[in-house]
Amino acid sequence: MSSFSNFVVPLVSLSLFTIFLFKWFSNPGSTARKRLPPSPPKLPVIGNLHQLGLFPHIALQALSKRYGPLMMLHLGRVPAVVISSADVAREVMKTQDLIFSNRPKVSIPDKIVYGSKDIAFAPYGEHWRQVRSICVLHLLSNKRVQSFRHIREEETDLLIDKIRQSSSSSMSVTNMSDLLVSVTNDTICRVALGRKYSDGEAEGSNKFELMLKEIMELAGTFNAGDFIPWLKWTNKVNGLDARVDRVAKGFDEFLSGVVEDHRNRKQGKPDNDDSSNEADLVDLLLEIQRENKSSFYLDDESIKGVIFDMFGAGTDTTYTALEWTVAEVLKHPEIMKKLQNEVTQVVGSKLKVTEEDLEKMPYLKAVMKESLRLHPPIPMLVPRESTQDSKVMGYHIAARTQVIINAWAIARDPMQWENPEEFNPQRFFKNTAVDFRGFNFEYIPFGAGRRGCPGITFAMAVNELALAKLMLNFDFSLPIGAKDWDMTEAVGSTAHKKNPLLVIATPHSC
Repeated sequence: MSSFSNFVVPLVSLSLFTIFLFKWFSNPGSTARKRLPPSPPKLPVIGNLHQLGLFPHIALQALSKRYGPLMMLHLGRVPAVVISSADVAREVMKTQDLIFSNRPKVSIPDKIVYGSKDIAFAPYGEHWRQVRSICVLHLLSNKRVQSFRHIREEETDLLIDKIRQSSSSSMSVTNMSDLLVSVTNDTICRVALGRKYSDGEAEGSNKFELMLKEIMELAGTFNAGDFIPWLKWTNKVNGLDARVDRVAKGFDEFLSGVVEDHRNRKQGKPDNDDSSNEADLVDLLLEIQRENKSSFYLDDESIKGVIFDMFGAGTDTTYTALEWTVAEVLKHPEIMKKLQNEVTQVVGSKLKVTEEDLEKMPYLKAVMKESLRLHPPIPMLVPRESTQDSKVMGYHIAARTQVIINAWAIARDPMQWENPEEFNPQRFFKNTAVDFRGFNFEYIPFGAGRRGCPGITFAMAVNELALAKLMLNFDFSLPIGAKDWDMTEAVGSTAHKKNPLLVIATPHSC
């Protein structure tokens, strides 16, 4: 009996194992038959999270040199693919844009923006399509952007006045970073809300600025629970959940007050009071809500979500792009001189830059382009998510896979750019067709496709005008004792300068 068992048990085991292998390899859905993108080795539980480091765009660029322009990572329990070349970016953001147009649910923005009822973080679907259409057609069209021209010109004039006041002597050090934050925040506040919330001009000014700063900090905070669900409890212990709830509640109360103020102000006006030329973005959104011409109803939470995006995208990234541009120009005196000469020549005897002048400044536009190439404000863009199984470059990408597009690495790809680490605006004169509007996939600082940034025109209008006025009015030099311009990058989802840009600004003689 014992010898019989010794024979039968191994035979049965072998038979079951053979059946298992047959089922495994014959299953058309088996991962064994699917060609997955190359992937670095992963650790238990955390997967590849430990390989991201403090600067994920730099770490992922290094990994892509070993594993290729399309590689698979496992971020805890979240599968993700990382794209580091223009060809793969084109496949995802153009050829298969619809499949890769969803957003993964990220808990911190989801709490702050009413369950992702904004544009940036909303899942792909009818709500997102309707809200984005409203923004593109009514809030951020070329005509609407031009209607706010006087605000941009007034605020950039105030920037110049503030620099003159801070540079009262040849030894005075000016904190350009603070002033650039101020001009972008004040411009967006006037455009979106109808008034500024700085310098004590409105009740709750300091509170508003602190809330904005904290929201931007939270947006770049690593949340372990998004990648390893069973670690969500740590957010209660470390206070992250309480902090997010507090900030979300405070910002909601502020935005609710803004909406009600605008609604009451409108209701208090005579019917024949036509102030459309002075209408801010909240007025426009409330008008769309009142008219309710389509089946889509724009509720108050959606209005507040759109306003939130205007501040998140309109201030933080706009200011970041402008700060890096000014820093790069000052670091390269020959470029600063050439830029100053162009601006001075175009302006002539007027002694003041207008937005019409900007179209006659190709070198200024090339400087802005080059700065955005080296310093895209969001180096890895906002992650996408696949809605169904797909093949990219011959590799299988499963549904609900996160897609990380490393715009920073793509813009420094030596296959696409000559001397990619060098700041050289002249490169854009060799190929004038390359632009940042999402048609050239080697250069996507604002993204591309359905999920591309809809506010490009507004952001560039602010930045180009501010840069031109700075070059017309001042010479800039290092503070006494500084040996070189500090170009260190800060940690976070938005690529700020780590340390403020301190300068000695010397006004040009009139």
